Formats: sequence, C-alpha cells, structure tokens
Amino acid sequence: MKKSACSATFWLVSTSLIAFVPSPSVANAQQTAQLSIDLPEQRLAESLRALALLSGRTVLADDGSVAERRAPALRGTYTLEDALRRLLAGSDLIAEPVQGGFVVRQRGSDEPAADDNDRQVGGSAITVTGSRIRGAPVTSPVIAVGSEQMKDEGKTELADVVRSIPQSFGGGQNPGLGSNVPAASGVDVGGASTVNLRGLGSDATLTLINGHRLAYNGSRQGVDISALPMAMVDRIEIVADGASALYGSDAVAGVANVILRRDYEGILAAANLGTSTEGGDFRQQYGLTAGKRWDSGGFVGSYEFARNTIVLSDDRSFASSRPGNTLIPPMKRNAFAGAAHQDLTNNLTFAVDGLFNNRDSLLVIPMNTAGDLSISRNEKVTRSKSFAIAPSLTLDLEGGWRLALSGVYGTENVRAWSWNYTGTTTTSAGWYCYCNTGKSIELSADGSLFALPGGPAKIAMGLGYRDNLLFIDRGKGNINTVKHSQDSYYAYGELSLPVISSEQEIGLIDRLSFSGALRFEHYPGIDDVVTPKIGAIFAPIHDLAFKANWGKSFRAPTLYQQYAVQSALYYNSTSLGGTSGRTIMLTGGNPDLKPERATSWTATLEYHPHQIPGLGLQVGYFSTRYSDRIVTPITYFTQALSNALYAPYVEWNPSAATVESVVANSAALYNNTGAPFDASSVVAIADTTSVNAGNQRIHGIDFLADYHRDLGDAAGSLVLLLNASYLKSTQTLITGAAPTQLAGTLFNPPHWRGRASATWNLDGFSLNATVSRIGGVEDQRTTSPVEISGQTTVDLTARYAFQQAHGPLRGLALSLTVQNLLNDEPQTIATTSISDTSYDTTNYSGIGRYIGIGVTKAW
Repeated sequence: MKKSACSATFWLVSTSLIAFVPSPSVANAQQTAQLSIDLPEQRLAESLRALALLSGRTVLADDGSVAERRAPALRGTYTLEDALRRLLAGSDLIAEPVQGGFVVRQRGSDEPAADDNDRQVGGSAITVTGSRIRGAPVTSPVIAVGSEQMKDEGKTELADVVRSIPQSFGGGQNPGLGSNVPAASGVDVGGASTVNLRGLGSDATLTLINGHRLAYNGSRQGVDISALPMAMVDRIEIVADGASALYGSDAVAGVANVILRRDYEGILAAANLGTSTEGGDFRQQYGLTAGKRWDSGGFVGSYEFARNTIVLSDDRSFASSRPGNTLIPPMKRNAFAGAAHQDLTNNLTFAVDGLFNNRDSLLVIPMNTAGDLSISRNEKVTRSKSFAIAPSLTLDLEGGWRLALSGVYGTENVRAWSWNYTGTTTTSAGWYCYCNTGKSIELSADGSLFALPGGPAKIAMGLGYRDNLLFIDRGKGNINTVKHSQDSYYAYGELSLPVISSEQEIGLIDRLSFSGALRFEHYPGIDDVVTPKIGAIFAPIHDLAFKANWGKSFRAPTLYQQYAVQSALYYNSTSLGGTSGRTIMLTGGNPDLKPERATSWTATLEYHPHQIPGLGLQVGYFSTRYSDRIVTPITYFTQALSNALYAPYVEWNPSAATVESVVANSAALYNNTGAPFDASSVVAIADTTSVNAGNQRIHGIDFLADYHRDLGDAAGSLVLLLNASYLKSTQTLITGAAPTQLAGTLFNPPHWRGRASATWNLDGFSLNATVSRIGGVEDQRTTSPVEISGQTTVDLTARYAFQQAHGPLRGLALSLTVQNLLNDEPQTIATTSISDTSYDTTNYSGIGRYIGIGVTKAW
C-alpha cells in the first residue's frame, strides 16, 4: 500500500543494533572511507538503506520525505557524503551530518538545493543531458562515460575518449585527417578535435560544456573538446538522437555534453609520458589542479601542458608508399579551465565556468614525387587560441521552482602560416585566420505544475538570444577575406508527465510517463524553425522499461557555407574525368541557403533483472531522415565530368559569353592548366558551390550492456562494459536520383563498431582489458570496388592507488597502459596524389602500439 506522505515516523538503518557514538578517530576514518558502490535506479529509501549497510554508518530519514521518490543509478567509488549528495542532487532533500551519520530531510527555504551536475554516472546510467527538467526521466538513449572509466581504460585525452565511442566517427574536424579525405567527410584545421555522431558531421552534432554552447572552431561549426584539461572532466554524456526541440540548431545527430568538476578539495598533480613503439608520437602531459570547498560555495582550477612529436608516413610500412607526409601532426598545448560557485543569499547562487586554450601544430607535405622533404615541401604552422566564460545566476523560489539567467562569451581563433620551400629557399608564403566569436544569453525556469498519480507534472521553459561571428582574415584588401555574423532568437518549453509510478502498485504497469518539448527559433534573413519532440516510457514490471520518442531537428547553414568566397577553377578536362578541352569548376558559398531539417525516432528497451544484481542491458533502434542537406555536390573532382551523379551540376558546351560572365562574377580565377586562360576552350562548367540538395537516411541498432559484481573482500569487484553499434546510411545528392551508400564505404563510418571492456578492482589496484573493433569499409572510388579490412585493437591498463592514510605515499597513484597491444595496422589504400595518406584516416589509427605511464599525487 502507498505510504502516507504525512507520516512523522523515522526509520533508522545501521549495521549495528546497539546505538553507539564513534570516537573521533573512528568517525574521521568513516567520513573519508571510499565505498565501492553499485546501486541500480530504484526507490530512494532502498538506496539509502543500502548505503547505510555498506558504510556501517547511521542514515536517518523521514518516511514523508522519501515516499514515492526514486534515486538514480550510482556506480563507482565514493565517500558516503559524496554518494548521498549525488543521490539527492536536483531534489529538495539534503543530507545533514550528525554525530557518526547523516539525516536526510527536506531543505528549508534558506537552504540551497543540490546542483544537478553533482549527479554521477556509472555504466550507461544517465543524469542531466536529454532533458531540461531536473529529475525528469529521459526518453532518449544516453551514453555516459565517467572519469573513472576513462582512467581505467588508460585515456589521458578527452578526444581519445570520444573517438573510442562506437557511435562517434573520426571524420569531421579532427587531427591527422589526410588530404585525400573528401571535404564532406572531414578536414584537419589546426589540430582541433570535435564530436561527430553517426558520421552526420561535426556541424550536425551539438557539443556543450557544462550545458553551455561555445564559440565554433574553424569553418565547420564544431566545438573543440581537446581544449579541456583532462583533470577537469567529470564525465561526458551523449544523446545520440535528434534534440533540437531541447537544444536548438546543430542537434541533428545528437548532443554531447562534457560535464566538468564544479569544485574540488585539495591539490592534484599529474604527469603522463608515453610513446609509440613504431616510432614518433612521444607524448608528455603535465597537469595541476587545485580547489576549495566551503559551506556556501567552492572553486576549482586546472592547468594542463601537453605535447607530442610528429609521425611521418615514412615511419609506417602501410603508409610509406607516399613518403614525407604527416600522419600525426606535432602539437603543443597549454590549457586552463576553472569553475566556481557561491551562494549570494539563502536562495540566490552565482556560478561561473571559464576556459583558455593555446595550441600550436605543424603540418608538412612533400611537393615532389619522391617525398623528399629536403628537395621541396609545404609547411603549415597553426596556432589556435580559445577563450570562454559562462556566468550564471540561479534563484530558488517557493514550491521548488528555479529561475536561472545565464550567458556565454567565447572566441576561437585558428591562425595559420604556410610556406612553400625549394630546398631552404622560400618560394611563396601565405596566412589566414578562422576567427570565431560566439555570445549568448538565456533566461530559464523550471518547476512543478500540479500533482499527477505518478508524481508532480513538471515544466521547463526559457528564451534566449545567440550571435555568431566568422571572420576569415587573409589580410587587408585580400579578396578571400570574409566577415559575417548571424544572430538568432529562440523560446522553448518542455513538459514531463509521470502518469503511473511503481509506488501505486498497479498490476501490469510499474511506471508510465510522457514528455514533450517545443522550440521556436528565428534566424533573420534565413528562416523561422519550429521543432517538436514527444516521448514516452512504459515499464510493465520494475526490471523492464520501453522508451520511445519522435522529434524534428534542424541545422542552420554555417557562415562559411553561406559566405565562403566563390572562385572559378580552370582545369584541363582530363583532370576532371573528361576527354578534351578545358573546364571551369565553380566553388564557394551560397547566401541563399536554408536550414537543413531532420525527422528522428528511437525505440529503446532497458532491462535490469533483479535476479542478476548489477546487470543492465539496453538495445535501441534509431532512424533519422535528413533533408535539404547542404552539400558541395561534386565530391570527387576527378569524376566531375564522368560520374552520372554529377550530371545535373555540369553545363556542357557553354558559350564564350557565358564563360566570361561566370569568371567575372567570381572573386578569383585559378588557372591549373599551365596555359593562358581561353574562354573559347571551355567545354563544360561544373558548379560545386554549396546547395540545399542532399537527402540522407540513417538507421541502425545500438546495444549496450554493463555488469557490476562485488566479488567479496578478498577478491574485489568486477565491471564489464559493452557498447556495439550497427549503422546503415545512404545519400542522394539530387531529388529523384538513386541513393548512394555512405556507411560501410571509404571515408565514412563502417557498418559495425564495438567496444568491450573488463575492469577488476581490489584494494586500490585495478586492471582493465579493452577490445575495440572498427569494421571494414569498401573503396568505391574505382569501377572495381576494393574491400578494406577493419581494425581490432586490444588495450591493457593497470593502476594502483596507495592506500596509506598518512605519509608520503598518501594520495599517490601509478598507472601503466598499453594501447593496441597487438599492433594491428590499417590496410593500405590506393592514392593518386603525392600528398595523399595511404589509409582511411577517418576510421583507423596509424599510431600503432602505444605504451604510457602515469603518476598522480593528491594533497
């Protein structure tokens, strides 16, 4: 039966039936003891009882305070205080310390609520991302990787974490991409790393830092996640589903939210060294983190220095057919991030996040067929600087309502200098800057509306303004200099309706809830966009839940796609697949572009069998239909005149007057023939300027599993994780054309990706083994397709944290990692240019076996 919310009865949980008061030394040890916790999502009362039994300490709660409340899943190693704080985050409950234990009670009007970002994740459990309503269940599938899992798997950079997730694709804006990767699939501008879900593009994946949008990087409208010190990262949460109704433009493939530490107590120093056994890529990473907590607030700041050495194609047998090319660019980085929060009054809190990053990189390309850099070469030095600050004010109101005002200002400048050398003589030089500025402000509110049988109906709503500026600076008076901005205004609302809860004990239905969201955005000069989303969760029994949602998403055209300078390229037709004469190729932006639009739906089954404690299974189907995609329709220039797909974009036998007009309306004419320009020699005009013409269909299945098992005091604990994804995707460049395959082809995501890991923990020691599989692809660039083998890597990581409570070893931890233990290499692919990379750099790693060591010391 349902318990009375008015009950004043207290229940007491303790491992001892005899009341006692611990001595100061015992109490202090209990307060700092680290607990290995594995709690499923369940009733809050059950989670509190489990924590009390596990810790051996008293946890006192009021039936009326915890009745009908649920707690999120919690897995990991925490103190009792941290565990309670995470279980209660986002609620109106607090855990108040008493002699030897805690009392869980409703907070008073003069006590601030816990911060939602303090909720922790374990395995595939989720917290904030996917809903703007505090404590609301999320209908979209969410993938989460916590900092402990990152350490267990030997990851020292967030970019490596993202690239290891099967739903993420290495194309888009990412370091080390070869020059033979089509522009639509990826590019490397300055060594930035971005998230590219399902291969839909870095610009179609919204990346947030602590829920904030940042300035874009380069020209691709992605966000550089490598700008963050690793010690600041608490977790990353990924919603691999359309979410524009909640977050706006760019959230077509989904949302990646990097959650940073909110504060810290003490000082943490870290150092990591490693190298590839195949040569090159010697890495150094040093960091220092410091913070302080007090009753009304706290802060944390982290600095990180990192650098790595170059890997040339000569160093790898599978890439040596094109010697002299850069596979892994050398980079040097200084990064800082900080966060602070302070209660200004009993219900008003100020918080601020900030980051700064400075990164230098070098790219070397040979300019002779021998690949001899001493004869001739191109060198490009890139310096990237980013800055962001995101302040916010949060006001807690009566009835559990919360009002928030937040803003973001950020810049991201990528400056590059390029030189061509013959021997030691500079023959030409140039420079440019992709300078981005982003700013936004938002007012939001959320709270409860009315009571439903399954709990309170909740709403979140807000409105805001954003402005983005792109300045492509090539020097005063340069015709290729571009400076444009785009602002937008938006309003949104989200509703959560819990109809039935497990506490009602209704037969055949354990839980039933619905959610809905609606967002309006106004882009002056482009369009108005309305995006809805609806979702539902149905659980016939406590262990089993079905989730489904449907929604629309969009992506506004990037400033580069709109305003990139239009140029005319003059080629010999034979270079473009023709047989004779000359051809004009038109490239550049299009100011008349409209937003891309998508319709997505997912269906997910989650199973947590109570017969097997610690086991969680999730299988989900996803589907996205993406229309009006902005494309440069001619993907491969060498097939511009021969591939029937490109026929609608080719005008044959133009008049000399037409050719002259096209050239006159272009910012510049680039002659690639070696002969003077002659309009009468032009037999074709191929137009590959940006256009809303593409349509894509993606669908597939994700499978996630996690198992947490306590093996006993003498044997420790075991954590098993699995993430596998199957993807199919096709594309049509023009309406009515036959679809072409994307997934499973060169420079696109493979059909299959998977990752499985096992971690054993015992008394401060952990051992992790991870196996990753990236499926093969097909090279369809020729009339006879070639099968390209996939890559399987095995990683091993061992860590030991000294358990001493005092002395020089207190807080010391050591680690050893071997990535790609068996040194699996990517398969060589055909190349046509001296600057081409001889393998698929969007999917496979050319680093080889990597060995690294690490040390951390906490005070």
